[in-house]
This record gives sequence, structure tokens and C-alpha cells, in this order.
Amino acid sequence: MPIGDAARKIVIVLLGIAAVGVAIGLGVLWPSGSGDHPIPMQFRSADGGPIRTDTGTVVAQTRADCSSPVVGQAVDQSALEVTAVADGPCYASTVRLDTGADKGKFVLLQIPTNRAQSGTGPDQPKLDPATADNPQPGQPTLHVDNTIRLSISPGLDGSPRYNFYDFARGRAILVWALLFVAAIVLVAAWKGLRSVIGLVFAFGVLGAFTLPSILQGHSPVAVAVTSAALILIVVLYLAHGVSMRTSAALLGTLISLVLAGLLSWLAIRTMNIAGLSGDQAMSLQIYQGTISMTGLLLAGFIIGALGVLNDVTITQASATFELAAAGEPSRVATFRAAMRVGRDHIASTVYTLVFAYAGSALPLLLLFSVASQPFGSLLTTDQVAIELARAFVGGIAIALSVPLTTAVAAALVTIRPRAD
Repeated sequence: MPIGDAARKIVIVLLGIAAVGVAIGLGVLWPSGSGDHPIPMQFRSADGGPIRTDTGTVVAQTRADCSSPVVGQAVDQSALEVTAVADGPCYASTVRLDTGADKGKFVLLQIPTNRAQSGTGPDQPKLDPATADNPQPGQPTLHVDNTIRLSISPGLDGSPRYNFYDFARGRAILVWALLFVAAIVLVAAWKGLRSVIGLVFAFGVLGAFTLPSILQGHSPVAVAVTSAALILIVVLYLAHGVSMRTSAALLGTLISLVLAGLLSWLAIRTMNIAGLSGDQAMSLQIYQGTISMTGLLLAGFIIGALGVLNDVTITQASATFELAAAGEPSRVATFRAAMRVGRDHIASTVYTLVFAYAGSALPLLLLFSVASQPFGSLLTTDQVAIELARAFVGGIAIALSVPLTTAVAAALVTIRPRAD
């Protein structure tokens, strides 16, 4: 049997086995039950339930004292009497409620500035003129026409009290999402549209299967592997079409993903990464104690490697098939030519991977830079070690995926030597 025919049958069988494994994994790990879980403190209202919010718009703002008796209450506009005070210690923001039972009423929010906590006592901070009028750390900077979300909690008399919760970003996010889709579709046409649909499918898998299954107590690693394989199978064929070229990229990605999982497990074990340094991890330990933090960390490594591996493998498979179509005389020559492309791809992708992790950890690095600790000690902390491990594992997985995918694609191509 010719090499190409045998390789095609082997690839089809292997991908069929992977598809059956994904189906079995979905059947075994699919979440069931009510899905009720304890609510962490930061997402819990005063009555123990989830935080309820309404939307409002800032319609007026002035400087004032921090002593209004109607702060946080929903009242008619006539009941709001705010006395403006030049250089007052608070920003008094009048918010019109746009949703909820008190729609149309007004709420007064007082945001303290640095003036409110300064004083002349030995233990009080001195007033810095440059930052005196800035809101205190952790307080929002509001402006007229801002749309915000206000949390609702019961007051002492049983009436609702409103406090700033967050900015309402729904409209801005929708606009940027539409711009993102438009840019992808305009440049990549139907293939770009299919990739966007695949992205929506991927997030659907994470929301409908991955997160509920992990919360129900299933192995985070098993759930992550099943989710990643399902996403890859659907997204690659959807975006690039059903062909041996796509199949070569898919098989190379699946094998590379397994290697990335093994490398992640080894990195976590040898670097003694616990994954307990973040506030989110501590909250999960308190309210969802059945979830393995090590397993969750490993699952994050696996899912995080999806995008970059997908990029590298589909590029290598395409380059290999195009080189063969251009007239490379043999599979070995095709492999060598594609590897020259792959080496350049590795060099650029490693930079992308490392700097992406460095950018996400930039606030942490800035915080550590003022901790007066040796640089070597900061690099070995749990939080920094997690980002380093992600970068190291991702880089190794990328380097291994290139020759692996190229070899699979070279075995599948049809060799048509150039006519002399």
C-alpha cells in the first residue's frame, strides 16, 4: 500500500478513536443535578442570596461634605438637597435609576476623596496636593452620563439601599464585539465567519459543560481534556473545512495537547506549585472545597494551550501541503522545507506566548517590584511560578508540535515532482 494511502487510513482511525473518547467523556462527565452551590462572600448580598443590581445613570455631580442623610436611598428628585462645598471631602453624585422597582427615582452616592482621610494627627496620612482630589483607593471615578450598576441591600428600616457596584459595560462590550467580528469577516470572508462561529461554540462548551462539570466535583483534568478535544474537533473542521490537511493539524494538535498536559503535570510537581496564592483560589477552597486546586491549575494549563497550539499546527499543515503542491520531489524534502518555515514560526510564537503571560502578570510584577525583595526570590513565588510554568510548558509544547504536525502532514501529502 502506498505511504499516503496507509497514512490517511491511520489518521482517520486515530481521529475516530479520539471522537469516540470525547463522546464517552461527555456522557460520563456531563453535569447533572440542580447546580446549587454556596455563594462566596464577595458575591453574596446581606440576606445571604446572590447580589441583586439595578442600572442607573449619573445625572449630576458636585463636591460636598460626606454627611448627607439620604445617601443610598431611592428618593424623588425634590428630596435630594445637596449643598455644594468647594474642595469638599466627597464627590456627591446623583444617580437616576433606570431599572428595577424604584425606576425613575434618584440615589445619592458619596465618593470620598483623599481629603476625607487626611489629618494632622501622628497616625493620619498627610495630604498630598497632587492627589488630594482623587477618589480614595478602591473608590470609582464617576462622571456625569456614566451608566453604572448599583447593588441592592436591605436597610435598617427594611427599605432598599443602593451602593456603587460596577460600571455598566454591556453596550461598550457589544460595540467592540461587533467591531471584532466585522474585522475578522471583512478580511477572512467566510472562513473568518466560520472561525467566529467556532469561537462562540468554544465558549458555549466552557459555559455549558466545563465549568458546571468541574463545580459538580468531576476531575478538572478529565473535564479539560474532554472539553479541549471537543472544541478542537469542531472548531478546526468548521473553520478550515473537512480535509486531510485539517485532519493532519487536528491530529498534531491533539497529540501536542496530551504532551502539554503531561508537561504541565510534571512542571507542577517539580516546581511544587500549589495554586493557592490568588484570592479566587482561596475563595474556591472555602466555598467549593471538593475541587482539587492542583487539578484545576493543570486544567487551566491544558485549556490555555489550545489557542497557540491550534495556530502553530494549522499553519504547519498548510505549509506542508502547499510545499508538496509546489513540486517538492519527496516527502523528506517536503518535511525539511516545511520545518524551515516551522522554525521561524516557533521563534515568533514563543515571543507572543511569553509576552502575553508577562502582560497579564504586569500588575503583579509591579507590586513585587516595590516589595524590597531580591529578584530571584520574587521569581520563585507561587504566583510568578505559575506564569513561568505556563510559558515554559507552552513553549515546549509549541516546539514539539511543529515537527510532529509536519511529519503527519508530510505522510499525507501527494507527491507530484516538478517536470524538468
